[in-house]
Amino acid sequence: MLNTAIKAARRGAAVINRASFDLDRVSVTEKHFNDFVTDVDKSAEAAIVEVLKSAYPEHAILAEESGASANLHDENEYVWIIDPLDGTTNFIHGFPQYCVSIALQHKGVITQAVVYDPTRNEMFTATKGSGAYLNEKRIRVTRCDKLADALIGTGFPSRDLSGLDEYLQMFKVMTGKCQGLRRPGSAALDLAYVAMGRLDGFFEKGLAPWDIAAGSLLITEAGGIVSDFRGESDYLYKGDVMAGTPRVFGQMVNVLQPFAGSAK
Repeated sequence: MLNTAIKAARRGAAVINRASFDLDRVSVTEKHFNDFVTDVDKSAEAAIVEVLKSAYPEHAILAEESGASANLHDENEYVWIIDPLDGTTNFIHGFPQYCVSIALQHKGVITQAVVYDPTRNEMFTATKGSGAYLNEKRIRVTRCDKLADALIGTGFPSRDLSGLDEYLQMFKVMTGKCQGLRRPGSAALDLAYVAMGRLDGFFEKGLAPWDIAAGSLLITEAGGIVSDFRGESDYLYKGDVMAGTPRVFGQMVNVLQPFAGSAK
C-alpha cells in the first residue's frame, strides 16, 4: 500500500512539475476569498486517484478537490486522504514550497503516509509501527528540549479573517517563547519538516484532514507527538493541530492551551 501511495504521489507530482515550467498558462480559480484552486490541482488529483483506485477499487477517497467518494460512509475500512497540491498559493507564484500529501486511514487510524516535495525530490514516507523515512533514510525529530531554543513552524488565516486578532495574539505569545517562528505556507510539508528535524515544532488552526493526515503519522513514527491545542488526540477532523519533539511539545501545550477554544 505504501508503494502504491509513492507511485501515486510521483504521478501527481509529474503533473505539477510540467505545469511549473509555464505558470502563465495555469488556470486559477478563487474558490473563496484567498482560497485558490488551479487546473493543476485537479489534474494532479485525478492522476493520484487513478493510481489508487486501479490498485484498490474498493477503497474510499477523501480528497481536497473532488471531496468524498460515494462509498466513504459505507463503513469502508480503508480511506485514502489526499491533498494533490498543498501550498497552491506558493505554486501559483513560483515559490518552491509545496507538496503532494497522501495518507491511508484504516478503521480510523492513519497507517500509511507519503509527503512528496517535487521541487527538491524529497519523498517522506511512513508506515505505522515501522518508522519514518526521507528518501529511504530513517529520520527522527530533533533532540531539542527547550521551547526557548526551538524553531517553530506555523500558519495563519488567509481565507476567514474573523479570528485574525486572536491569531496575532497567539503569534505574539509564541514569538516571545521560542527562538524563531516560520510560516512557509504548506502545512503538510511543515509537519514533514518536524519529523525530519528542520523544525522543532508546529502549530496551526483550522486545517483540513488532508493537510494533517500524512504529516501526523510521519511525526509520531519519527518520535514526536501530535495533538490538538488541548493536548488531545482528536485533531484530524477538528483541524487544530500542534506537534513537536516530546519536551518541546509539552511546553507548547502550556502556551497554546488558552487559545484552544478560540474561533478558527
